[in-house]
Amino acid sequence: MTVSIQYVGVDKSETLSKFTKEKLSKLPNKYEFLISASVHFKQDEKEHINGKICNIELSLPGPRIFATSNERNFEVSVRETIKDLERQLKKRKQVFKTH
Repeated sequence: MTVSIQYVGVDKSETLSKFTKEKLSKLPNKYEFLISASVHFKQDEKEHINGKICNIELSLPGPRIFATSNERNFEVSVRETIKDLERQLKKRKQVFKTH
């Protein structure tokens, strides 16, 4: 699975990129139908407590899957977004099994 990471209004971080790729690399082991992932990091200036936003869109057969999280730091935001994606992927895998 290919992973593309974009930073929107946020300084690029190799550590964050490595962390994100490491977390996403576990998904193709469970869900072999994944093609690619597009990750966007943004910061919401209006929110003082949270505001670290992570958007992840997964490309796979059929409609794409998208999830987003707004947390206090990007690492937590990545974890929460991947949890949401895994929930959606489990449902999608059930659909693939029935066909």
